[in-house]
Amino acid sequence: MTTMTTPFPADEGHVPVMLAEVLHDLSPRDGATYLDGTFGGGGYARAILSAADCTLWAIDRDPAAIARGDALAPAFPGGDGHSRLRMIKGGFGDMAALLAARDIYALDGVVLDLGVSSYQIDQAERGFSFRMDGPLDMRMGDEGPTAADIVNRYQESELADIIYAYGEERMSRRVARAIVAARAEAPITTTLRLAEIVRSVVRADRSGIDPATRTFQGLRIYVNDELGQIERGLDQALALLAPGGRLVTVSFHSLEDRLVKLAMNRASGRVPAPSRHDPGAMMQRADRPSFRLVRNKAIRPSDAECRHNPRARSARLRTVERVAPFPTTEEMEQQQ
Repeated sequence: MTTMTTPFPADEGHVPVMLAEVLHDLSPRDGATYLDGTFGGGGYARAILSAADCTLWAIDRDPAAIARGDALAPAFPGGDGHSRLRMIKGGFGDMAALLAARDIYALDGVVLDLGVSSYQIDQAERGFSFRMDGPLDMRMGDEGPTAADIVNRYQESELADIIYAYGEERMSRRVARAIVAARAEAPITTTLRLAEIVRSVVRADRSGIDPATRTFQGLRIYVNDELGQIERGLDQALALLAPGGRLVTVSFHSLEDRLVKLAMNRASGRVPAPSRHDPGAMMQRADRPSFRLVRNKAIRPSDAECRHNPRARSARLRTVERVAPFPTTEEMEQQQ
């Protein structure tokens, strides 16, 4: 992979991962309309708006991220008297409805930086970190049950399933049993207490990863319905892309990357041929796929970036491009 240079310093406290590679694949152009589905610290948004005289819609569930975006917006004035940065509070899994409410039905590009943002991890009061004490919250937005609600109310078997399925923790049943025993003595309300409970039953391994990592990941994904958001967001992003438009994703663990890879392969026609014995194989198939993979495999951050920003180490970037026009109403009806 060719090493690329970030065009300008990132915001203090926020280092967008593979920024140069994201810009390269998105290739922002004047007059185009883009979506940053996960605004976070605004690193990608600032870069996109600086690279071209374009309009960028940005979505985030976090009120703090919306406030950061609103503060950034005046730096990018548009010719119509409005900022070229347009913020929307919500989840990117609802992007189609959120954009339709603003009369936006097609996009020239979409960027999705999946997972939790650096701002959320670094703020102890958000409850994402097992290294800093804070309330056991883990919500990316300001609605719904917290992680404390889950660990104090769910049955042992339910906790084990969540930690195993979303955290990929092999010791999930042992962890769930320890959580239930601990909460019988007192409710589990802080991040450090939960981390200590997990560390008491899960040994550190050679990887150097904290034993609490996978349990915290599992709870965070469940609390925020992250995989559901990704599945819905990918489908909607692909449907919204105009011809030549690209979807660029950065994922950070296998569960995310697996969903991205599957969605992009399916869109580009890279799926196993159906069995001739499968009734579904009788359905009409498109002459050619509507999308193409920009490259066959995910790309990784450079060694230099990983040294500068250790959080980039697990990142995977994938890109797909629409190469066919939007389907007509008749074609859509034929596919149903």
